[in-house]
Amino acid sequence: MWSLRQFLLAVGHWPEDLPSNNGATLVVAGLDGCLDLLAPSDAENWLGAEIKDAILSFQDFYSGEASLIFWLPSGAGRITINPATDAVPWLCAAPHSDQRLDFGRLLWGEAREYPQEILLHDGGKPAGLFHLRIT
Repeated sequence: MWSLRQFLLAVGHWPEDLPSNNGATLVVAGLDGCLDLLAPSDAENWLGAEIKDAILSFQDFYSGEASLIFWLPSGAGRITINPATDAVPWLCAAPHSDQRLDFGRLLWGEAREYPQEILLHDGGKPAGLFHLRIT
């Protein structure tokens, strides 16, 4: 697992082998903590610029052959999916807990119509979202 800082520093200098899943997966922790520290407007700008650019760089370097996972331990209570629009909002932390970020649009661009839930085998509980490729 990498910290968000390690992930951002690696942009443009990606290793050939990643630390998980036999060199094919990178798990990044810390995104939720950073979002909690930012005002919603600052979080939107940061997600749409810095984080999305890093994701696109990762995706391009590995040509879609590697997995990027953001570990969001508080995500179960803060991420929802609107089945009518496929929007994926993120519930902001206090003191902005009445606001939501359009997580899917900011990170996945116009490719947000394809997110799929990752379900745990036992009980079928959601464990995350999967997106094959963003734009």
